[in-house]
Amino acid sequence: MDISEGAGAAGRGPASVGPGAVGEWWHADPAMVERILALSPAGMAVLDEELRFVWVNEALERLGGVPRDQRLGKRLRDVLPVLDLRLDVEAVESRTREVLDTGQPLVDHLIRGGTKAHPHRPHAYSLSVFRLHDAENRVLGVSFMVLDVTDRWRARDRLALLNEVGAQTGSTLDVMHTAQTLADISVPRLADFVAVDLLESVIRGDTPRPGAHLHPPQMRRAGQQSINAGCPESVAATGEAVDFHPHSPEMQCMHDGRSRLEAMPGASTSSWFATDPARAAKIHEFGYCSLILVPVRALDEVLGVVRFIRWQLRDPFEQDDLLLAEEVVARAAVSLDNARRYTRQHSTALALQRSLLPRSLTGGSTLDIAWRYLPAHASDGAGGDWFDVIPLSGARVAMVVGDVVGHGIDAAATMGRLRTTVRTLADIDLPPDELLAHLDDLVLRLIDEEQTADPSLTPAALGATCLYAVYDPATRKCTMSRAGHPPAAVITPDGSVSFPDLPAGPPLGLGALPFESAEFEVADGSVLALYTDGLIATRDQDIDLGLTRLRTALASPIARLDDLCGTVLDTVLTGGPDDDVALLLARTHALHEDQVATWELTSRPSVVADARALTAECLTAWGLDGLLFTFELIVSELVTNAIRYGDGHIRLRLIRQDTLICEVSDASSSAPRMRHARTTDEGGRGLFLVAQLALRWGTRYTADGKIVWAEEELPDPDLTEDLPVDGAPYRAA
Repeated sequence: MDISEGAGAAGRGPASVGPGAVGEWWHADPAMVERILALSPAGMAVLDEELRFVWVNEALERLGGVPRDQRLGKRLRDVLPVLDLRLDVEAVESRTREVLDTGQPLVDHLIRGGTKAHPHRPHAYSLSVFRLHDAENRVLGVSFMVLDVTDRWRARDRLALLNEVGAQTGSTLDVMHTAQTLADISVPRLADFVAVDLLESVIRGDTPRPGAHLHPPQMRRAGQQSINAGCPESVAATGEAVDFHPHSPEMQCMHDGRSRLEAMPGASTSSWFATDPARAAKIHEFGYCSLILVPVRALDEVLGVVRFIRWQLRDPFEQDDLLLAEEVVARAAVSLDNARRYTRQHSTALALQRSLLPRSLTGGSTLDIAWRYLPAHASDGAGGDWFDVIPLSGARVAMVVGDVVGHGIDAAATMGRLRTTVRTLADIDLPPDELLAHLDDLVLRLIDEEQTADPSLTPAALGATCLYAVYDPATRKCTMSRAGHPPAAVITPDGSVSFPDLPAGPPLGLGALPFESAEFEVADGSVLALYTDGLIATRDQDIDLGLTRLRTALASPIARLDDLCGTVLDTVLTGGPDDDVALLLARTHALHEDQVATWELTSRPSVVADARALTAECLTAWGLDGLLFTFELIVSELVTNAIRYGDGHIRLRLIRQDTLICEVSDASSSAPRMRHARTTDEGGRGLFLVAQLALRWGTRYTADGKIVWAEEELPDPDLTEDLPVDGAPYRAA
């Protein structure tokens, strides 16, 4: 049998493999079968055992755009490149050879590519291959059938594209990232080059402001993608500002909200870019084929415009492509608007947090301060971490670090209320444990308010932790108390790091549980490190490992505090923080002996004169003669009150630091009260005089009584050098 016979047959009927063989294959009228196969809408062909074309029907000839005489007698690998299908020829031939060898048919196998008639227009074909036998079951070759399923494939591909756009653009709440995702998905499946330009106000999270018709708004390239590496077609890099002429198609598209389709280059295209030499140069360089402009609309607001361009794909956009582009942009616009609204809320929360956190911290001459604050890399808004440094009476300084559960505006607002409360309680000189108890009461009230408004909230979702410390440079002692917060670290001048044994205390908001304080001595020049749990507890490390890393990072006491902050963050954090991180470092400076003078006094009226004399002697030794009259009067009034209203022993202490401080302590817990005496009263003016003469004054309570204190500004030596001391009251300028 010669199955190659008839390979060069002409005419419109099917090519035959030979009369004898054909008679064995067909059990019907050969002429009828040939007419059926010739009129079949499916492209059909017969290949011999060498996979050479020996028969081709008219449908396959039309489908491929290649005459039969260029197929017959040739193998697949010789014909497919002619068709410019852009297929993996070896894979197609391998599957066909597999059918020939095994007899297992290949049914509805999808292949994609082009045709000779439309070499750049992607098509999809359904290929079915089955083996041919003669009457004696001898293998003669294979037959295959090809159907053009481009419409079905495009419909499925477009549906997949729309689903992918909705899923991927909705996976982020970053405007720029969402715009870039839209461009990435659209290339090359829809266009060769895509540019997403958004209003500057949208990127900032503000309400869209398209601007007047003759005054184009500020816009920015939010995302772009190209089939060419580096997007050489673009006139602006991602993130850069872009300008459009008021009469450009982009501006018209944004003003009227209608899409534009330019299927082929024409006169209108020239007018579009006549006022834009840069874009015109790109058009001439790449020779674009067609253009689609689609406005980005969300809730009747125009956010920007998306440009779809086909450069190399010489298949111009059609109306179906315009509908697809509009649907793609519409789905992405929802995500872009959500990202814009989130950006606005996020910016508002961050602005609120920045306004609530201290803009600058100072510990005076008592503490050198450095700090860092890092928001969580995946947080949905501002956090509730905060820190503060609060000057207290007697040259003491308070430090506080806290953490409110959660993120966002609510957490930032709660943080602000707690920070304000801590400052208020610190101003009345409450001990650390009592201060946390009052703070706990406030959190309980906040929880009651929130649960009344939203019963679904649990106390755990509204809690907070806090650590409060007070350092006294006169005694070199630090008193700390914490409410469920990580322990502070102390770095001594020799570089050793320790975590003082401090009762943990319950988190704020539980109520009915006590707080305890611990007091320990701090060597001069030591560093106190306060931080939130976001520093030591991350997804890839537990708290113990975090504390170990923190101990290693802090073992550099001679380093600058700013540098030490950076070292701690670089060493302890292995990546972006999972939670907000607040770090506060403070290096202590104790008072020298010549800066503090202390006397024990007896509780009798004659001791007032002794107190005045001791004060005068001390101020003269300190070179503060200009304050003698004022400060003697303050000391005499405070000591007189302690004798008259106090109980037992009296201690007088003078401190020279940033200010001149007088402290008079006694064993009574009764609070002094400033009275406004009448003109006929013989007494009651002592504290009134103190308040008038002193920079500030107040009372704080101790375990064995109270301390009444007053401060006076130190005179500026440059202003007082030439001033005579005539005994009159002196107030520093």
